[in-house]
Amino acid sequence: MRLALVGAFAFPAPQGSQVYARDQALALRDAGAEVVMVCYGAGAGSTPPELEVVRIPRALSPLGFRSGPRIGKPLADGALALRLLHVHRRRRFDALIAHNAEAAAVGLTARALGGPPVVYVAHTLLEEELSAYAPEVARRSCDALGRSLDAAIVRRADATIALGSFAARRLGRVGRAPLAVIPPGIGAGAAPDREAIGAACARYGVEPGGFSLYAGNLDRYQEPELLHDLAARLSPHPLLVATHGPADRDDARLRIASVTPEDWRPLLHGAAVAVATRARRGGFPIKLLNYMEAGRAIVARQDQVDTLEHGESAWLLPIDADAGAFAHATRDLLADPDRRDALGRGARRAAAHHHHWPSLAARTLALVEKILGRSPRQRLPPQKTKTGTDDP
Repeated sequence: MRLALVGAFAFPAPQGSQVYARDQALALRDAGAEVVMVCYGAGAGSTPPELEVVRIPRALSPLGFRSGPRIGKPLADGALALRLLHVHRRRRFDALIAHNAEAAAVGLTARALGGPPVVYVAHTLLEEELSAYAPEVARRSCDALGRSLDAAIVRRADATIALGSFAARRLGRVGRAPLAVIPPGIGAGAAPDREAIGAACARYGVEPGGFSLYAGNLDRYQEPELLHDLAARLSPHPLLVATHGPADRDDARLRIASVTPEDWRPLLHGAAVAVATRARRGGFPIKLLNYMEAGRAIVARQDQVDTLEHGESAWLLPIDADAGAFAHATRDLLADPDRRDALGRGARRAAAHHHHWPSLAARTLALVEKILGRSPRQRLPPQKTKTGTDDP
């Protein structure tokens, strides 16, 4: 099976969407598919050598990794659709796997011009997220616009992958094509040794086991103001924000660190508690997968993911929980190492049971085969392809 995995983003990049797309592409390749990533220009970090990547010119790609609407996006997306069609005419893809709504729009445009069927991977619900980028007075209108866009994409896509049951319920009301709930996956890795954890913590001014951590970007949909309030309530226990972007070290309330890739996992393993403040539902925050794989005690909101259970693998708060509720849960866990360890073990078990990439890739290929009218037994053996290239 030949698949184009389409992303309206720079690649690679240390952000959830790009990490998810990369890992899915590699898992599908391992499962026997021929996969080509089609995306914007190069981002940050190294491209996996076994992954074939086709890009639009860097000059047409938006700068930076910030989420949300940007002026240069329409031009970049038009170039991406043309690039996709050019590659499809040479490679004849069986299907496109479009990561997020913008890539789905690109894929649907290509399909209208002779491209293959589109499988939409709904990273989020625009009904929930779009208003995060708008002023208060326009947020209700943005919710309505997001709801209309969600429906328009799902109605036109040949199939949809929802990352959880909340999104599946919303999208299933408006779509008629096949819809499957398939969450992102993660591979289990060996824990960093004590020396690496201690050295990473020392570089960022925290003690192993003595701090809580938020890992990820500080875009508006992540509730950064709540993080500020939470840090003030947890004092003197530090709350460290580990981000890939520039760090504002002059922030009086919140300790923000621009973390290197080498320090990422040691710092996460050094945290006593890992928090996720995001309230907007419909996606699957990849940071939660990282927390689960690391076996951290997690404090997050209900309805964010299906695979965490309150009291077993996380401390889950109501969707409208404020900074006081987050502070109460975090303080209790900081004071109770036995409960922290039990929740961390439960989180790691949940990651191994529900987020195993080989089984998730098989389910994804089965969905593609369904829309193509194939039986899984008709799957062809993988073909040898060039890898790590920008032009097939």
